[in-house]
Amino acid sequence: MDNLEPSHEGELRASEPLPPTERERDDPFWGYMDLLLFAGLTVPSLLLGILLVKGVLAVFHLHPAVTVAVLLPEQLVGYGILFSALRLMFRVQYDRPFWQSLGWTPFAMPAATVVLAGGGAAIGMIVAGALIHLPQNANQMSELLQQGNVALVLMTIFGVGIAPLCEELAFRGFLQPLLVRSFGAWAGILIAGVAFGLLHFQEYGNSWRHALLLSGAGACFGWMRHITRSTKASVLMHASYNGLLFLLLGISLLVERNQHQ
Repeated sequence: MDNLEPSHEGELRASEPLPPTERERDDPFWGYMDLLLFAGLTVPSLLLGILLVKGVLAVFHLHPAVTVAVLLPEQLVGYGILFSALRLMFRVQYDRPFWQSLGWTPFAMPAATVVLAGGGAAIGMIVAGALIHLPQNANQMSELLQQGNVALVLMTIFGVGIAPLCEELAFRGFLQPLLVRSFGAWAGILIAGVAFGLLHFQEYGNSWRHALLLSGAGACFGWMRHITRSTKASVLMHASYNGLLFLLLGISLLVERNQHQ
């Protein structure tokens, strides 16, 4: 007769929420109003980041020798404010965790394969850039890189470590799942990729060719996010993509300087 009585352990287990399935983790619980709110918070967050960093520099009478040493902390603080707001939105409105909701989960694909995919995408974009005659006109990125070795090192650290994480959380973690749910996998991946390319449009001197290439790169990262169901994988691919480009850039600048000596 004892086995007919429900145990307290069984009651506790029944009351615990079941872990989400793979599909449930990948299916966004947020909507387009949340996306609009996130987009609307972007500029105020970045402006607040600028004000905070400039305020700290003014208080401590700091005057960095290179502009990059100011711009990158401003952007980093702005990203921190923006994603803190998104985390608060997830917690207050939906009672859901931040990282897991944006797909920051383990992936089954070997990490080396993901890294190689990022390097392959970088090489593919270099070849595509040559085919479409990518302009070499001065732009914000090239001007920052001309500020010397310190600027190059700082931009490499930011470009390999910080930018891939923040951009993938926004575009492949937050935006892409919503678009995939609405328009299907390939359309969602491509639209998110185009949005990613447009983000860098002004940064590269309003060059549509740069925006086109970066849209293609964004679609590659989106493909990785989709097949692995992990933003962690797309971040690693993005980081390896940027890492190879910065390595090649550093080599080209070194060769150029040696030729002028």
